[in-house]
Amino acid sequence: MIPAYFWKRIPPRWRPTLLRLGLNWFPAYRATGARLIHVSDDLRRIVVRLPLKRATKNGAGTLFGGSLYSATDPIYALLLAANLGPDYIVWDKAASIRYRKPGREALTAEFVIDAEEVRAVRDAVARDGSCDRSYSVAFVDREGVVHVEIEKTVYVACKQHYKAKTGA
Repeated sequence: MIPAYFWKRIPPRWRPTLLRLGLNWFPAYRATGARLIHVSDDLRRIVVRLPLKRATKNGAGTLFGGSLYSATDPIYALLLAANLGPDYIVWDKAASIRYRKPGREALTAEFVIDAEEVRAVRDAVARDGSCDRSYSVAFVDREGVVHVEIEKTVYVACKQHYKAKTGA
């Protein structure tokens, strides 16, 4: 995660490019085989592409389930953290994956968090100190056929609430 003090020094128009390039070159994410192909200017939408290649294939010649899941792992947490700012703690908490159809070609997934969702998270955290939010994303082929559905649960807390709760 990019430290808040560093992020504030980056001009807003450069942030989408920095996020895209930074995550694409981050070793743990790079190892998934997936690449961020688009980050919106408002940091509320990311498109990820997972190609079918030697490094992302399983023994049956289709997309490896671990690559499919790990390609989605940090995205919703990053979108929330970028939109909520440095006063919040954001962690992935849980996930589930449902395979609908074998991936025999490159698949894409679109992650979106709208302004209303950001407001709802802020309100829930202000009211309760923390909250869990669930998000769904699907990997689709070029015709829009769903191959994989992933459900992510993200934990969000106010830093003060988190520190008081954990003693950190």
